[in-house]
Amino acid sequence: MYNELSNSFISISDPRDNNSKHKLIDILTIATCAIICGADTWTDIAQYGTSKQEWFSTFLELNHGIPSHDTFGRVFSIINPKEFQEAFIKWIKDISDKVTGDVIAIDGKTVRHSFDTSNNKSAIHMVSAWSNQLGLVLGQIKVNDKSNEITAIPELLDKIDINKSIVTIDAMGTQKNIAKKIIKKGGDYVLALKGNHKNFSNDIKYFFEEESKNKFADVEYSFFKTTNKDHGRIETRKHYLINDLNWLSQKSEWKNLNSIIMVESERTIGDKTSKERRYYISSLTENVEKVADAIRKHWGIENSLHWILDIAFREDDSRIRIENAAENFAILRHIALNLLKNEKSVKIGVKAKRLKSGWDNDYLKKVLTSIQ
Repeated sequence: MYNELSNSFISISDPRDNNSKHKLIDILTIATCAIICGADTWTDIAQYGTSKQEWFSTFLELNHGIPSHDTFGRVFSIINPKEFQEAFIKWIKDISDKVTGDVIAIDGKTVRHSFDTSNNKSAIHMVSAWSNQLGLVLGQIKVNDKSNEITAIPELLDKIDINKSIVTIDAMGTQKNIAKKIIKKGGDYVLALKGNHKNFSNDIKYFFEEESKNKFADVEYSFFKTTNKDHGRIETRKHYLINDLNWLSQKSEWKNLNSIIMVESERTIGDKTSKERRYYISSLTENVEKVADAIRKHWGIENSLHWILDIAFREDDSRIRIENAAENFAILRHIALNLLKNEKSVKIGVKAKRLKSGWDNDYLKKVLTSIQ
């Protein structure tokens, strides 16, 4: 029914003994379908499987019926999450390899209630790569906490194809080795600057502050302005891009650093106006509109991934936490989200698509085959 995904599942080794009643591929398939259709717990998954047993029996063996909720929970707690991640990336790579000129946003999200106090385990933090062009998760890596994103990002970059794409990362990931890795793999970068690399950041911030006072009269620059009006809110963004970086003492330490960018944002809601300046470094050169587009699209991972996981999948409410279960369930959510977002025959939100999938087996088939 969904050969590409099920073929990827076959590569996952079964950690149980040979006397297991239920085939691993059946457990993975039922769980995937259940989460697409609105299940958020192991009990939900088992109940969904029982209600759809007749349908599942048309393409699964199910010699011993539908697994119990305990079986689902136990199996996903012992499946090797690295193998599950590899299977996920292999599945999505067939479609992502056909894309060029993408903006790939990398960012982390904590699954807030996945902590396990009794075993002194903190909540898991997933670092994900999001394709703006495809609207899909390309891959993910689990880390112990947000501070470990720095070590996870290079590993994630190694797993996905970024050739001829622009990679955007928040300030946490603005590291010399990460910039070098992106260039080595054939990509370009737009990296945010905040308090990290203090002297480097301060030099760039001071430069823009001084040039702003002079209205950029003494320097060549590219400029691009956008204005958005929505529900009584007016937001203006002014983008300033500088290519001449001979004055920047640390330029040579950053691979292919070709431009620095300042974004001045002004937001007006009613009679209140707020202003903000943000700074970026990039391997891109003179096309300020391209850089502005990449900066704007970086927020796609927040609005199209993190927000939907919270609203449509209630991820932050999840209490799944035993051993590998939280990480593996997070991967299942990403699989379900990719399939649901890629099914475009109806114009409804992800939450509504989950409901429709649960009500209509024919629509579920469309979702399962939406990525070929």
